[in-house]
Amino acid sequence: MNFSVYQAAAAMNANLRWQEMIAENLNSTTIPGYKRQELSFEAVQAGLLKQSFQGANAITMEHSLPKAVATTSFLPGELRPSDSKTALAITGSGFFEVQLPGGGTAYTRTGEFRLTAQGQLVTKQGYPVLGEDGPMQLDTNNPNTLAISSAGEISMGGEVRGKLRLTEFNDPNLLTNTNGGYFVATDPAIQGRPAEGSVVHQGVVEGSNVSVVLEMANMLTAMRTFEANQRIIQMNDERTGRVLTDLGPT
Repeated sequence: MNFSVYQAAAAMNANLRWQEMIAENLNSTTIPGYKRQELSFEAVQAGLLKQSFQGANAITMEHSLPKAVATTSFLPGELRPSDSKTALAITGSGFFEVQLPGGGTAYTRTGEFRLTAQGQLVTKQGYPVLGEDGPMQLDTNNPNTLAISSAGEISMGGEVRGKLRLTEFNDPNLLTNTNGGYFVATDPAIQGRPAEGSVVHQGVVEGSNVSVVLEMANMLTAMRTFEANQRIIQMNDERTGRVLTDLGPT
C-alpha cells in the first residue's frame, strides 16, 4: 500500500480547512469583539505495517496522518471609541451574557448594544442582554443620562436600574464558537463564575483581534502546502502508471 498518498490527501484536507478558517477570520475583521480562529496540526495514528522481511529483525512501523485541530484566540482586541452610550467593552477575562431566541444563554465580547423602543438592552442581532435579575430593562421615559459603571451597574439619574452579568470560565477554550462572535458552554467540563476582576468601559467597543497581515501570510502558506501535497499525489500516480506499464504484458 502506498501510504504516502493517504498522508498527502489527509494533509490536503487539513490545509483546506485551514484556508476556510483564514477566510472566516478575514471576513470577521470588522465584527466588534470577534475572536480569531486558529488551526494546529496533530499526528493521528493510522495503523501498523510490518516490513517484508521476517525473523528476529522484523520491524513493525507506525504510520500516522495529519489532523487539523481548531482553537480560539482569546487575546483582547483594541478598544475603539463609539458615539453610543450603550456601546460597551470589557477588559479582563469576562464575557457579557445574552439570551438566545430559544431560551439558552450565549457569551460574547461584542458590546455593540442598543436600546429597543420598549427600553430593553439588546445586542445588534436583537438578543436580550442579561443582568443579575434577568434581561436588562430600562425606562425610555427617563430623561436622565444613561451611565454604566466599571462594575457593570446601569443607572439613570443616579438611580441604579440593574447590573450586567459578567462571566468568566476556568478554560475558555472549552467554549463552543458560533456565528457572530458568540460562544455557548456545552462542554460539561467547563465551569463559569462571576468575572470579579473584569472592568466594563462605556462608550467604547472591543475590536476584532484578527491581524489582516498575519492572515494573508497564513493564506499563502496554506496554499503552498496544499499545492505541495497535491504534487506528491500526482508524482505517486505517475510512478504507479510507469510501474504498471513496465511490468504489464508486452
